[in-house]
Amino acid sequence: MDNLCHTLVGAALAQSGLKRRTPLATATLLVAANLPDVDVISLAWGSTAGLGFRRGWTHGVLALSLWPFLLAAAIALFDRYGARRGARFWPLVLLSAIGVASHPLLDLLNTYGVRLMMPFSNRWYYGDTLFIVDVWVWLVLAAGVLVSMRAERRHLSNWRAPARAALGIAVVYAAGMFTLGRLAKSQVRFEVGATGVPALRVLASPVPLSPIVRDVVVDEGDSYLVGRIRVGGHFEEGGHWPKRNPDDEEADPALSMAASTPAAVTFLGWARYPTYVVDRRGGNTIVHFVDLRYARSPDDVFGTLAVPVSSGQLALSPPP
Repeated sequence: MDNLCHTLVGAALAQSGLKRRTPLATATLLVAANLPDVDVISLAWGSTAGLGFRRGWTHGVLALSLWPFLLAAAIALFDRYGARRGARFWPLVLLSAIGVASHPLLDLLNTYGVRLMMPFSNRWYYGDTLFIVDVWVWLVLAAGVLVSMRAERRHLSNWRAPARAALGIAVVYAAGMFTLGRLAKSQVRFEVGATGVPALRVLASPVPLSPIVRDVVVDEGDSYLVGRIRVGGHFEEGGHWPKRNPDDEEADPALSMAASTPAAVTFLGWARYPTYVVDRRGGNTIVHFVDLRYARSPDDVFGTLAVPVSSGQLALSPPP
């Protein structure tokens, strides 16, 4: 999920009563809820490098077990030599663990996924439940936090209740979105299967704003079928895209060459539904790789990679 969502979860956890555990508890929860995203620094080496590193090491089981102690130690040192609020180490560890644990749980809910078992396994895990920026979750959590803070300022005894209710509503909403997504996926699989075409994999991605619409990608083996479905409706096909087969002896040499570049190897290792477009206009050859999770055109901002292939490289390539 996006960092505003992570921050709102940390704030809601604090307002649910956890802020009373120790001084600097709120700050600890806010930082902990975002801490695994320190891997954003990898984007300094380019967006493709970021794809290869993000949601990996810093989100894996090893880092998740270490972050609470490292953060608690940092907060305790800050308190000892700066804030002097009397923060206690072990409550800080507990709060850090809660905040840090919330991060991969939220990241699991979207189609981007997270590599939970890093560094022991590079496998991605996906929940395909919420769009990566879900304004409804924002609104629910923000309302709960603000109402809770207002009640606290008025010294009302039930000031924790709004934040707890917001967290509960967010959980119920996520469960409902998970169920709707699985119903949409089952409907697509049924309709595609009825045509006699195999549906090896089906992705029913949530879209911005509308909880009842899903963006669909179907892996039919030799190609991908894309489209949309409204929960309770029928699958609306949007066309087919090619699927690269690395074992195809008649593969376009430009495609094979582009796929072997370091950038493409990283991109294709990240992509779930990779397709391609070979552009030979103007005497130049550019292979566009597209992940159909996020893009439907080589010109889309995210989920695409353009790899130029020179005529000299093609001349040196072995014949198929």
